[in-house]
Amino acid sequence: MMILSSAKISEKHRTRLRDRYSDETFIFCNHMDEAKHYISDADVLLTYGDDLNADLISKTSRLKWIMVLSAGIEKMPAKAISKRGILVTNARGIHKYPMAEYAISMLFQVYRQSKRLTANEKAKKWDKSVRMREINGRTMLIAGAGSIGQEVARLAKAFQMTVYGVSKSGKSLEYFDQVVKQDAIDQLLPKADFVISVLPGTPETKDFFTYDHFRKMPDHAVFLNMGRGDAVRGEVILKAVRSEEMAHAVLDVFEEEPLPEDHPFWEEERVTVTPHLSGVSPHYQTRALEIFEQNLQTYLNGGTNYVNKIDVTRGY
Repeated sequence: MMILSSAKISEKHRTRLRDRYSDETFIFCNHMDEAKHYISDADVLLTYGDDLNADLISKTSRLKWIMVLSAGIEKMPAKAISKRGILVTNARGIHKYPMAEYAISMLFQVYRQSKRLTANEKAKKWDKSVRMREINGRTMLIAGAGSIGQEVARLAKAFQMTVYGVSKSGKSLEYFDQVVKQDAIDQLLPKADFVISVLPGTPETKDFFTYDHFRKMPDHAVFLNMGRGDAVRGEVILKAVRSEEMAHAVLDVFEEEPLPEDHPFWEEERVTVTPHLSGVSPHYQTRALEIFEQNLQTYLNGGTNYVNKIDVTRGY
């Protein structure tokens, strides 16, 4: 069996996989331009998901399983994959620790005035009038109550926060004081000091947040998006910030990436821009490949109980 990787895997992990599964043939490439020369003979493909298209799928005469070493699959050719009946699994869940830490750190950045303190330090300005606030005891609303949202909620509880969640099902979850369905978010927005979006990229969540949602938030609220950039239009965020419907927006994901240099977000004082790195971690590949190996054992044993099996037509 040939296992092809278009994802750049470290030499340490390449050696370990080859040693552990010596009966299988591994071909490791650094990108799809290199991997496409082998794809017609691949039984299994490891990818980050954004380098596949329908034309490549049409050339995969033997492909049975695609392991996506990330959570996002919205850029994959869903129709072509579904038509071929190819199994798709992903690395959902591995981002929860770095992304939850990112969320809390960004709330501190806003409440503890990091931008102003850094500017003062550079200017050698001793200013004790900078207003400091505490995140302790605040109310947080998390849109997207999956593994990442649940980890954010767990950390929020360490700061004695009231935590509300929004999910498709609305079912109760640990660390949340209340979880509601997506169409009931309006009843919780007026209570939220912090609104965290970790919504996935699906047709149902595209343009999920509207200007009316921001109008319902307290004017001191902080909105943080680290899910998908298309969950809210950039122009809506700008209008809400400039109209003082909320106090600050922290954005790690955008409709267009990289964010253009002339985009007004860069110059907006009450917007914090980070370059889609909330999930970055030195443990990323190790965690993703652990899921791959669990599923590889299932695949080799002819099982069906795959971790993170994806319905590509739904996007999750």
